[in-house]
Amino acid sequence: MQTERAYQALLSAIGDPKRVLRDEPMDRHTSFRIGGPADVMVFAGSADEIADTLAVCRAHGVPVTVVGNGTNLLVRDGGIRGVVLRVGKGFCRVAAEGTRVRAQAGVPVSALANQTLSKGLAGLEFACGIPGTLGGAVMMNAGAYGGEIADCLTRVWYMDRNGGTGTRAVREEDLGYRRSVFADEGLIVLEAEFVLREDEDGWAQERAREIGAKRSAKQPLNVPSAGSTFKRPACGYASRLIDAAGLKGLRVGGAQVSELHAGFIVNTGGATAKDVLELADAVRARVKEASGVGLELEIKVLGEP
Repeated sequence: MQTERAYQALLSAIGDPKRVLRDEPMDRHTSFRIGGPADVMVFAGSADEIADTLAVCRAHGVPVTVVGNGTNLLVRDGGIRGVVLRVGKGFCRVAAEGTRVRAQAGVPVSALANQTLSKGLAGLEFACGIPGTLGGAVMMNAGAYGGEIADCLTRVWYMDRNGGTGTRAVREEDLGYRRSVFADEGLIVLEAEFVLREDEDGWAQERAREIGAKRSAKQPLNVPSAGSTFKRPACGYASRLIDAAGLKGLRVGGAQVSELHAGFIVNTGGATAKDVLELADAVRARVKEASGVGLELEIKVLGEP
């Protein structure tokens, strides 16, 4: 009953029924193409709409789950109770002044990387090809090929769960391997600022081309997945440990350890979240037995079984 009241209030607050959806299947909104329904899903296009959504949910005692493009996300088969708030389209402004770049949370991080490269700026070339939005990339300190968001992030504008806004100069301890203080404190990233450097010799452009070629050759980009399934352990790469344990091609239902890149679990068609999690558990157990190394999930798991 409270969820239905919140839904009606959100329809009034947002004013667009196409951006406030009831019982919305989350498999439409994750790169895994997996996930049960969200009770309500709101597509926010501004900070005011984010604040309005939070206020409605507080007033009705309904939980809020914030997502970006769903590219590092596995939603369980029972779906997500309460309201899923997606920050994305319409929240995509980018402004550059010299080597300083400020961008809103809904900007695709790969598009931001390409845009800065086109302006002759280096620092985000590692992010070319990384899926998802800037907000999500900041929250998890996304990285690849030797670079990460923390390398050049200097300031973040955020909103707390009460709708209050603030800004924070980023310190070294605020971000670590696939974590950030913003995620730890349950904050919502609104905008981020980076200080880059001039790509005087074209090195960053060339590096971006190299990264693109490696991604195309070594990653299962044409099959639904959530990217790297496991975090990198201290002793090396998860994919090498999984491959060494002979687990490429291992399947549970429609979920499979990619034949191309052992660090990816892919949806070969009709996979459920249960399939993915059972396969991930099997991989972790076999790797632990073979190498003694414990693997930790990198993908975020949300929702009800």
